[in-house]
Amino acid sequence: MAFSLRQVRYFVAIAETGSISGAARHLSISQSTITEAVQELEQDLGFKLVERSTHGMSLTLKGYQFLRHAEKILAEVSNARRALSEGAAPSEGRLNLGVTPLVASYILADLLARFRRAFPLLEVSVVEDGRDYLEHLLIGGELDIAVMVLPPRPTLLSLEAEIVEASRYRLWLPLGHRFAQEAEVSLRNLAEEPQILLAIDEIDEAPKHAWQQFGIRPPTAFRTRSVEAVRSLVATGAGLAVLPDLTYRPWSLEGDKIEARRIQEDLPAVSVGVVWRRGSRLSPAASQFLSVVQTYRTHRQRA
Repeated sequence: MAFSLRQVRYFVAIAETGSISGAARHLSISQSTITEAVQELEQDLGFKLVERSTHGMSLTLKGYQFLRHAEKILAEVSNARRALSEGAAPSEGRLNLGVTPLVASYILADLLARFRRAFPLLEVSVVEDGRDYLEHLLIGGELDIAVMVLPPRPTLLSLEAEIVEASRYRLWLPLGHRFAQEAEVSLRNLAEEPQILLAIDEIDEAPKHAWQQFGIRPPTAFRTRSVEAVRSLVATGAGLAVLPDLTYRPWSLEGDKIEARRIQEDLPAVSVGVVWRRGSRLSPAASQFLSVVQTYRTHRQRA
């Protein structure tokens, strides 16, 4: 028997909330209904999707792989409903889009897929670079719009921004690490723990600033611009990492498990926003892209 859209939706809800009870509250249905549906889905697929632990529900490696397909299935259905209800004919044109590295790695593919499904005749040109250079291109009119990691405070009054997603920091650690027994960890306790630093979009600044306030300086084991390198190094025990939740995946490319724990300190969240030149009229393509971003944001806020 082929799996149903209902089963896929329930599985995604478990993945997003981290528990069957959380998914039940989110969907306003009973826990037994969700449990039964996911068990039927697992039987149809032939492998386990979720596993229980002392910290709640977590995805298996196969479950994590299936999640990406499940999210695409739900997005396709949502886009189909929206396109049919709106009855809008696709428009032609070109979108000049800028993105920062973190956005290119974790958000861009989903945004572009949604945009191209909704507006297949629109041509998209993407520039990936640092925030400062993208701001320069926006002000100069060389970009229509950009999606970037925003600075803690606005730096240019000539630009307007709308937040897409705010991501909290968590501590990454290898399976079996002593901190894995804790529900949350203080940054003060990392003074002697080697750190793997991710040097893109200035996301390493918040934990470094916190350590300076505490008067500690954890040793740096490795500094890289690759999140996959961080994942592999943490999974094999080379060090720990403090990174925003949007970059977290529970498995390295080699198939090693990575744990993540909450941080006691209230670090400022990493905000991703869509940015355009203030006072300028958005092109039709940019306006359509902004509408797709807003749909994406609504989806993420429900998670």
